[in-house]
Amino acid sequence: MSYNLRELSLHERIRLVEDIWDSIAADQQAILPTAEQQAELDRRLSAYKFDGNRGRLAAEVLADIKHQL
Repeated sequence: MSYNLRELSLHERIRLVEDIWDSIAADQQAILPTAEQQAELDRRLSAYKFDGNRGRLAAEVLADIKHQL
């Protein structure tokens, strides 16, 4: 199926992206992490259990990045 997305209105394109994202989220259970991803998740969980550090809020990190630009 091939069509020009520019032929759709902005609202229609946004709705299409939302529908695609919703379908991906619904199928999320079917996607298993790779061995490397699982190892990283395990490492992060172990680090959190060890020190209780929850990290930083995304807004703080983004503000720091913008400040450095």
